[in-house]
Amino acid sequence: MDLPKTPSFRLDSRRAIVTGAGRGIGLALAAAMAEAGAAVTLVARTASEIEAGAEAIRAAGGIANAAILDVSDIAAVTAFFEERPAYHILVNNAGTNRPKPMWDVTEEDYDAVIDLNVKSAFFVAQACVKRMIEERVAGSLIHIGSQMGHVGGPNRSLYCTSKWALEGMNKTFALDLASHGIRSNTIAPTFIETPMTRPFFENVEFKASVIAKIKLGRLGNVEDLMGAALFLASDASALMTGTSIVVDGGWTAD
Repeated sequence: MDLPKTPSFRLDSRRAIVTGAGRGIGLALAAAMAEAGAAVTLVARTASEIEAGAEAIRAAGGIANAAILDVSDIAAVTAFFEERPAYHILVNNAGTNRPKPMWDVTEEDYDAVIDLNVKSAFFVAQACVKRMIEERVAGSLIHIGSQMGHVGGPNRSLYCTSKWALEGMNKTFALDLASHGIRSNTIAPTFIETPMTRPFFENVEFKASVIAKIKLGRLGNVEDLMGAALFLASDASALMTGTSIVVDGGWTAD
């Protein structure tokens, strides 16, 4: 009897790019790609962080390089991808948040959050995909969304707006790109403890309110997302496109 073989989670001979890769979720996902054999480009605005991240990945035996890029500069994004061979994997991770009640949101707040979380994500994906199509490279787009792209939350009007938009964008990308062998999916995490979010959790009441909603009883950590990203990047998810992996400890099940 010939048994089915589990599809490989390896990414050997593939090129991956991770935005917002200097620390936190982005750095963790870059490390996951490299550990699985991909050659990874870490992208962010701060040279010191991505260079240190790339060096740490190389020291662990991976292949990595750092590239300074402001993903909010669409012309720079276009030039960046035009100058490089096509990537097989994009991790669209760069994002921001300005939590406050909707009545306190300013136009500047709106532009900052929507421009980075939606506009930049869209045009980074577009520039990446153009090179993939030109070179007939099949692959995977992975957008880092949020559980807040599936539910609402107090003081999260802007963030929810951006992450719900990302989910809709992801579905239409999947439809446009399927014929080119390019898949598009999101990962939707709960609250993940990172250098950016850690100051929020110094508020004991806020931390308690968050953990009360996470049915598994703890905050997420970056390691909780690494397997999901590797799955979506690899052949193990070959029939998945236009959907979301919700890594939320049960938050949205309630």
